[in-house]
Amino acid sequence: MKFVIKGPLKENIYSLSRKLGYFFQEKRGDEIKFVRPPKGFPRFHLILKIEGENLIFNLHLDQKAPKYERTPAHAGEYESEIVKEEAERIKKIIETLK
Repeated sequence: MKFVIKGPLKENIYSLSRKLGYFFQEKRGDEIKFVRPPKGFPRFHLILKIEGENLIFNLHLDQKAPKYERTPAHAGEYESEIVKEEAERIKKIIETLK
């Protein structure tokens, strides 16, 4: 599920992710990846990208780990009800921080 939060925001991206309950996973190019919880499955996977003052969120739920090494394939949910609820939770927290 993709959504945009219009900035500017007071928090930097790492501080914001901690307040949302997410843990840094990796930075790849202009995308920064976070997970919640930090270990195990199922887990939410949040990919953030900064565009000007705005944050682009790409959120999904990984139900299980990739089956084969070095492959990105996974059982991810992108538009389920639980993903929509998590997106709303994130939006509400960010509104309180503006």
